[in-house]
Amino acid sequence: MIPRMSDSTQNNADLLARSLAAVWHPCSQMKHYENYPLVPIARGQGVWLYDFDGRRYLDTVSSWWVNLFGHCNPRINAAITDQLGKLEHVMLAGFTHEPVVQLSERLRELAPAGLGHCFYGSDGASATEIALKMSAHYWRNSGKPQKTQFISLQHSYHGETLGALSVTDVALFRDAYGALITQQATVPSPDWRAAGIGESAEDFALRCAAQLEAHLQRHHEHLAAFIVEPLVQGAAGMAMYHPSYLRRARELCSQYDVHLIADEIAVGMGRTGTLFACEQAGIAPDFLLLSKGITGGYLPLSLAMTTDDIYHAFYADETARGFLHSHSYTGNPLACRAALATLDIFAEDDVLNANRGKASHFNRIAAPLRDHPAVRNFRNTGMIWAFEVESRHADFARRCFALGLQNELLLRPIGNTVYFMPPYAIGEDEMSMLADRTLNIVEQLQ
Repeated sequence: MIPRMSDSTQNNADLLARSLAAVWHPCSQMKHYENYPLVPIARGQGVWLYDFDGRRYLDTVSSWWVNLFGHCNPRINAAITDQLGKLEHVMLAGFTHEPVVQLSERLRELAPAGLGHCFYGSDGASATEIALKMSAHYWRNSGKPQKTQFISLQHSYHGETLGALSVTDVALFRDAYGALITQQATVPSPDWRAAGIGESAEDFALRCAAQLEAHLQRHHEHLAAFIVEPLVQGAAGMAMYHPSYLRRARELCSQYDVHLIADEIAVGMGRTGTLFACEQAGIAPDFLLLSKGITGGYLPLSLAMTTDDIYHAFYADETARGFLHSHSYTGNPLACRAALATLDIFAEDDVLNANRGKASHFNRIAAPLRDHPAVRNFRNTGMIWAFEVESRHADFARRCFALGLQNELLLRPIGNTVYFMPPYAIGEDEMSMLADRTLNIVEQLQ
């Protein structure tokens, strides 16, 4: 007699088959799911994701770096539910509403000085597109239409739409679409892993800044902006660098009349230890981009904050001088309420101070992992950790992911770089589990 599958097993199998038949999953080679099946998730609670069989997985990457305060957070749930009974959406062209005004006012109070105007989009790449277009259009409105070029850091990632790809330096994402984009220049990354023997992270950052200066000297007349991920370059394998680079970049961009765009889509909202990573360099960019954690990981929302000077360059009688860009769901009320609830939690729970204690604790208990002979460049900025693993396995990332699931961990390495970017709701027991089980996985992959 063939045993009957449980309802949960049937649900798993059915959902997997339906997903593979109908859903084209992102950032994936669909054929790989033949050997590495999708993970069907039934629900989330706190730092945990649960499948239909009740197996749990510690969400160590915050579901692609978006979740801040845990899945199904009651305060964010309540804010969205309340907003549902009032207004779900209205177009922002010609109309306005309370949540988008409140959110813009709150961000103006919190952001580096001078950033007072918010333009909304949907996802991170949308914010990048907004900033690039707004910068170039500003120079056109200011009588310098030749300033249409951009620069970014080597190995930078700013999104996968065509404009964002032009300032993204990750070959996997960019090369297939090279014929469709205008390739922009890059300057050396201040990633301290590339520092010379005996060279400090700060000295290396300043050496890279000198190369940025040389590029600006030669090309500033045609440059609209320099776009940078402050302190941590995510897709580059969580490349971390000294704040001195940002300070020098701010000085140079001001000197050469080039906009500085701070892409804080991944590193904003407390990820680096301060609400905005730029704070650690004591600078104010010309554009500040936010997405991912802005809604606590609940709803798509992105924005570009900018200055009075840039705003007023568009303020005129002629429609053609206005910023001609729109998204249907720009400033969606539900997403804005989620963002306001997220900011409330930061304020009411003293989150940044609590996170400093959590980071210190994890660094202590992760010492055996850091000191393992196969681990290289163990590093930490705020609530982000990363390290490289020396392994004989060419498919290290896939093996690590599979072993992570077996150990109740959602790990998603970038090549041989393992990183943690957990929700801030993580507790000491979960941190101990994460450190211990990751160490066990590293040992299995030698």
